[in-house]
Amino acid sequence: MHTDTERCVRAVQSKDARFDGWFFTAVLTTGIYCRPSCPAVPPKPENMTFHPSAAACQQAGFRACKRCRPDTSPGSPEWNARADTVARAMRLIGDGVVDREGVPGLAARLGYSTRQVERQLLAELGAGPLALARAQRAQTARILIETTGLPMAEVAFAAGFSSIRTFNDTVREVFALTPGELRARSARHGAATPAPAPAPGMIALRLPYRAPLSPSNLFGHLAATAVPGVEEWRDGAYRRTLRLPYGHGIAALTPHPDHIGCRLSLTDPRDLTIAISRCRRLLDLDADPVAVDERLGADPLLRPLVDKEPGRRVPRTVDAAEFAVRAVLGQQVSTAAARTHAARLVTAHGERVEDPGGGLTHLFPSPAALAALDPGALALPRSRRTTLTTLVAALAGGTLRLGVDSDWDEARARLGALPGFGPWTVEVIAMRALGDPDAFLPTDLGMRRAAADAGLPATPAALTAHAAAWRPWRAYAVQYLWATGDHPINYLPAPGAGS
Repeated sequence: MHTDTERCVRAVQSKDARFDGWFFTAVLTTGIYCRPSCPAVPPKPENMTFHPSAAACQQAGFRACKRCRPDTSPGSPEWNARADTVARAMRLIGDGVVDREGVPGLAARLGYSTRQVERQLLAELGAGPLALARAQRAQTARILIETTGLPMAEVAFAAGFSSIRTFNDTVREVFALTPGELRARSARHGAATPAPAPAPGMIALRLPYRAPLSPSNLFGHLAATAVPGVEEWRDGAYRRTLRLPYGHGIAALTPHPDHIGCRLSLTDPRDLTIAISRCRRLLDLDADPVAVDERLGADPLLRPLVDKEPGRRVPRTVDAAEFAVRAVLGQQVSTAAARTHAARLVTAHGERVEDPGGGLTHLFPSPAALAALDPGALALPRSRRTTLTTLVAALAGGTLRLGVDSDWDEARARLGALPGFGPWTVEVIAMRALGDPDAFLPTDLGMRRAAADAGLPATPAALTAHAAAWRPWRAYAVQYLWATGDHPINYLPAPGAGS
């Protein structure tokens, strides 16, 4: 995108927010970089250069604009719509792997040498893994500076900086303000638009997204399938526990017309970046709904569903292994029965947590904890017990890895080789746990009924052939078709409702 100068100039001149995160505009005369929708008067075209990432702008010596705050724009939709090495690397960097394991750890997860990974990222993004992680640390630091009263030394180490000096230098270089000036500026702006102060230990922030966004099936699905003790709908927010690298946390996510409100309670602030990344991934916030809806709406049979409520997202997960277990528990049973089975596992094997602000009690059990379960204690048919225990053993033993770094085709093949994993289970895991935007469920009964009602072919083979024109966004077509059904997953809970 950033190499198409004419298209980028048009986007900047029209202040088109749809391109925020796709590319960044560096202004030669001012030394700042902006998002395309920056409210300032657009610079002359000859004074603009375009970069694929905030890190590339920073590498070139530009600082972030104080008006449009380009470091807080939605992420590029490419990284969640592709399965190549660069996209997998970006997902891993977003999940904090470079901060925890360094560039060698990133390369090892991808199966490449450090030099190969650095070369590929530089070629496509104009910055290497260290620079990309540094840009992310700067944004995390800004969030902590502006939304908490943590001392600056604690902010520095929570954001992943190795020293106070590096923290100070980076913040000053990226934002042209010292950490103290950034906090003071935020306080002045906050006084003009007061907002409820977060509870002690709580971090409150806004998660941006590209409009439009339809919250009905997104939050409806999460609320209707919530596992008691791990998830709940309370006071207009979806809340859930998070297992994180340094501890655990609780996230509360609330839909608003122009952002998602996010309140995080973390046992270790070093997990902030990872928690934000997982919440964004859960809600599919980096999607490009315009591109998706244009492709799906080109089908005259699907267009009425798209036009009725554009901007549907794919409800995903914060933990791929957890979702795989829940997908097995949900095979051929109702939503309520799947919740009951999962709740029993949580009570028996999950770690307890404290939740002063709600009714959450546990983390979902890890594969290692579930590997010790007694199959005879499961109230499941014998064949499904075998499916579950085999899955858990593969996850705990490392022969099956599901996560942001997964190769989608390889993961499908490994899942399909396990007993009891048919096409439906494999594809629903690919769609919601792995994040493949082209995952498709032509054998799903709800899909087939919705397809027939829309005048689409209803048999799996014919529907698959027809849906070839929807690629690479077939997972979104599934959401539009599912949303025609009269099921709680398609509706926001009523005010006052709780899990």
